[in-house]
Amino acid sequence: MIIKGKKKMNILPITVYGDKILRKKAVKVNNADNEVLMLVKDLFETMRNANGVGIAANQVGSNKSIFVIDISMVEGYEKIKPIAFINPKIVYRSSETVIMEEGCLSIPLLKADVERPEFIKIVYNDTNLKEQTLEADDFLARVIQHEYDHLKGILFTDKVDDVVKKQIKEELIKIKNRNIDIDYPITKLKAK
Repeated sequence: MIIKGKKKMNILPITVYGDKILRKKAVKVNNADNEVLMLVKDLFETMRNANGVGIAANQVGSNKSIFVIDISMVEGYEKIKPIAFINPKIVYRSSETVIMEEGCLSIPLLKADVERPEFIKIVYNDTNLKEQTLEADDFLARVIQHEYDHLKGILFTDKVDDVVKKQIKEELIKIKNRNIDIDYPITKLKAK
């Protein structure tokens, strides 16, 4: 990945629950120009600054079909290299599922158990727009599915049962109104 010019990476404000872009479907990327490559770098920088393991473009206000993951700091996954997924498509999901607690940079401080397929196969473009295929299970599959959902306008809170939805409703309102204390930048509340 070569970027012309000496443009510095940016830590971008993260969109949070209630921001409309989180509910919009992502748009296909047709060429890996400097703007796309810079977005990928900014996504990694923003995700790492917030101590995340994945982030999708709409979480920084872009409608592009891109997400990045880096789970190399998680015990047992040190050998998994950071990956940028452009125009991803999950082409297989196992019928076996696993329930695991999830959180999200766009829904700070909130966690809930989510059931997802244990194994997936995903086809995506790398930063040269070359097609790649990846088979993943366990935590890697979970992170990919979570970020892939973002590109479809789906949040992990959409996947919890009605009892949990009622339990977290007040917390979601606090997040939407920015009544939270976190250590990374988030978007400002838009005036109504």
